[in-house]
Amino acid sequence: MFRHSLLRLISSCALVAAASLGAASACAAGQHDGSAAQPLRVVLIPADGGTEDGTRKDFEPVFGAITKATGLQFDIKVGQSYGAVVEAMCSGAADIAWYGPASYLQAHNRGCAELLALAVREGESVYYSGIFARLGSGINSIKDLKGKKIALGDVNSTSSFNIPVATMIAGGVQPAADAAMINMAGSHANVLKALAEGLVDAGGASFDSFEKAVNAKAIDPTKIKVISKSAPIPYPPLAMQPQLNAEVKAKLRHAFDNVGTLPGITKDQIRGYGGTKVDGYTSKVSEEQMAAAGKLFELVTDQVRVGIISKAGAR
Repeated sequence: MFRHSLLRLISSCALVAAASLGAASACAAGQHDGSAAQPLRVVLIPADGGTEDGTRKDFEPVFGAITKATGLQFDIKVGQSYGAVVEAMCSGAADIAWYGPASYLQAHNRGCAELLALAVREGESVYYSGIFARLGSGINSIKDLKGKKIALGDVNSTSSFNIPVATMIAGGVQPAADAAMINMAGSHANVLKALAEGLVDAGGASFDSFEKAVNAKAIDPTKIKVISKSAPIPYPPLAMQPQLNAEVKAKLRHAFDNVGTLPGITKDQIRGYGGTKVDGYTSKVSEEQMAAAGKLFELVTDQVRVGIISKAGAR
């Protein structure tokens, strides 16, 4: 009974957040065409715990350059959660979305997301998830996480929840049963903050987020050790509504493939996950790549999620 109630609560919260983006009116309006009267509605995940304005500003130069090159107009918003972005796409409130891989697969499996583009950095379109621990915590391996305080991000986050949890389970640790305490911190940045402040012994986050925190002097890397590093994960993808006009889809793909050469944008303004500077974008990605990424966290079932959320709520 508790499990079903909690799952309904998670779903209803996502729907409420989606409604705040205007889902109800958007459903009636259908997909937009990119004109001034019907700009393409872009919804971004709240990346890395950054501010709404900060996340939007990371992507505004890219979409601004695409507008100059193609004439397509965009209305950019930031969702209140990962789940809200999925619901915005699946309710018709968004035409383009930026997700984590796990969130993308949720939307794709519901028939409301089609791959558009991935960021490219140093010739690759991948990033890594990790489990990080404080020095002196007595943690040197996954099994040492038993009896420790652990921080995780959003339950729908690929690299701050799903991959770290799958890594723990594969290593013989059941977080809900074996951790002394779980802090559902909500974002990569908050996981790393809890780690830096000694509120937890270990936490899950992306290596990009860890690098960003180090560069911002939010965490001292000399006091942290890497316990695990995941296999390569496709960068969080940009996706579009399958029902979008074919000509609009073609324009978008061509623009993202050539964003580095478009007028009105500099190389320093091309950003991706967590505001990281990237070299560009590519539309040459496949659903098979994303499906393969999903296999990395198949161990994270609904029952596992509910158990972790329950454990976190019992603190």
